[in-house]
Amino acid sequence: PPWRGDSQLLYTICQLVFHFQTLLDNFERTVIDDSRLAGRPAEIFVGKMFKMEVWETLLTSMRIGEVAEFWCDAVHTGLYPIVSKGMRLIAQGRDPLEGQRHMCGMGNLFHYHSTGFPELDELMRTPQPLIFIMELLQVGDPMSYQRESWMMEKDEKLQMVPILHMQGNALVKRREFREAASKYKEAVLLLKTVQSREMPGDIDYINLGRMIVPLELNYCQCMLELEEYYEVIEHTDELLEKHKDCVKGYYKRAKAHAAVWNEKEARRDYNMVAHLDVTLASLVSRELKNLSERLKEKYWEEKEQYWNISI
Repeated sequence: PPWRGDSQLLYTICQLVFHFQTLLDNFERTVIDDSRLAGRPAEIFVGKMFKMEVWETLLTSMRIGEVAEFWCDAVHTGLYPIVSKGMRLIAQGRDPLEGQRHMCGMGNLFHYHSTGFPELDELMRTPQPLIFIMELLQVGDPMSYQRESWMMEKDEKLQMVPILHMQGNALVKRREFREAASKYKEAVLLLKTVQSREMPGDIDYINLGRMIVPLELNYCQCMLELEEYYEVIEHTDELLEKHKDCVKGYYKRAKAHAAVWNEKEARRDYNMVAHLDVTLASLVSRELKNLSERLKEKYWEEKEQYWNISI
């Protein structure tokens, strides 16, 4: 069917971007979801077997910029709890399929007793009519849309990782560290999503974990350049829990600890670097000497400030 509006765009796989509110059909019109409060609009791809098929019907009846209210019978809203949970996880930057098994939507609905959201659990127990208030914001060109990571198959995700890695490296050369970090982080999330589908301890699980390491290290280096030291500490803590022999991980964590005056932790990590790789002993010695000099300067600066206040 043709798209409504001047463009008369015929769609096969077409991206629809929209804001929505979901309300209970009660006297209070209780709001269950509001994409504006989540901080980002929702999007679906027509023709990609979206669980809430009725949404495709509703949205494709609208013009861009139009706001419309729809009442939908319970026969069309049974899968809404799963859809809502997925969209909430996406808004949090998490995998929308988190916790689901490989089965149909209704299979997941009956297999799990809780979505983690009480109001959605109630809808699962008692399917009921819902009210949707929708505003269609944008219609993407079906010939040039980019698939969201959650729509990709395993092979597509793995193919994207080296591309994102190279894009990140190119941005680092231009000293665009914030943008580079975003590329590395996106690649890590793709690998972690794939890894979450593997059995811990299996060779594929282990290999995916090894692929994550250089990307995490590159991300941490960007954060060091941006002086986001606590972010570095958080990520290297997680990395070193799984890879206790990662020399670069200890080195980057040591640099971050030193930057925020965590002397004990910085010395511990620098010494671990020298222990794991004796060829880096001279580098560690210079770093420790530099740390001692900075601590001494800090001591005298604080002492001078104290005496100036006392006077």
